[in-house]
Amino acid sequence: MNGPDPSTLPRMRRPQNIPVALTIAGSDSGGGAGIQADLKTFASLGVHGASAVTCVTAQGPRRVRAVQGCDPKIVLQQIEAVFEELPPAAAKTGLLFSLPIVRVVAGFFKRGKRPPLIVDPVMVATCGTRLLASSAVAAMKSHLFPLASLVTPNLDEAAVLLGRRIGSVEEMRVAARQIRSRYGCAALVKGGHLRGGREAVDIFYDGKTELLLSAPFLKGIATHGTGCAYSAAIAGWLALRCDLPRAVERAKQYITDAIAGSAAAGGNPVLDHFRGGRPGKAASPLAGARLGFHAK
Repeated sequence: MNGPDPSTLPRMRRPQNIPVALTIAGSDSGGGAGIQADLKTFASLGVHGASAVTCVTAQGPRRVRAVQGCDPKIVLQQIEAVFEELPPAAAKTGLLFSLPIVRVVAGFFKRGKRPPLIVDPVMVATCGTRLLASSAVAAMKSHLFPLASLVTPNLDEAAVLLGRRIGSVEEMRVAARQIRSRYGCAALVKGGHLRGGREAVDIFYDGKTELLLSAPFLKGIATHGTGCAYSAAIAGWLALRCDLPRAVERAKQYITDAIAGSAAAGGNPVLDHFRGGRPGKAASPLAGARLGFHAK
C-alpha cells in the first residue's frame, strides 16, 4: 500500500530563532525562587532559558530546610555545555553558594568576550537563612562584580556590600553610586523593604544614567522569589536586545505586574510570571511602574 503523496503534505514552517538567556543559580524545590523562577521569567518573555545549577535546596515559600552545594566542576561543565551549543545573549547569577563556585563562575566569564552578566548577590533567604559564606561574598565583590554589567542588591545585601544600613531613597542613591565607583559595574539598589514607604522604589545608576523606578507598594502580598524574577527579567530583556537602562525599566514593570497578579498555591502567594511583559503583548491595566530621572 502506497503512502501519501509527499507533495500534498503540509510543510513545516521554519522554526523562529529566539535568543537564549542563562541562569546560574540554586534550585528551589518550592518553585518560587532560584532556577525555577528564572526559567519561568525567561519563558514569559519569549526567551529560551538555559541553566547551571549551583546547589539544591529543600524549601518552600516560608522556610529553607536544607541546602546542598554542587561540585564546582559540574557547575563549570554545565556553563561550558550551554555556551558550546546554546550561546546565551545574556546571563545572570543567583545563589552561588560557595567560594569555589564563585571562583569557577568568575574564571569562566574572564575568558574572552562574554554576554552581559547580571549578578543578583543572593546572600540571605527571605525567611532569614544565611545562604552565602562571608568568604564567598568577598570573592564575589573582588572577582565577579568587576565582570558584571549590573548588580542588583536589595537593601540588606547593599548594607553588607557597603558596611552600613540604608534607610532612605537618598541613601539608596548614594549606595548605587558607591557600588558603581567601587566595582565598575552598574547598580540597581532595590528598596522594596524600605520601611514606611507607600511605593516600592529602586535606584539604577550606571555612571551616566540614573533612574528612580517606583511602583505602588502592594500591602498584604508577601511573594517569594521577586528578586530572582526581577534580575532574570533584566537578563531576558537584554537578550532581546534592549539596552541596560531600558531593560531595567521593563523589568520593573514586569515584576510589578507579576506581584499584582499573584495567585495562591497551597495557601501561599506565588508570582504570576505570565501576566504580561512578552514582546508585543499588552501590559496589564495596573497603575504600574513609574520612571523618574535624576541629573548626574
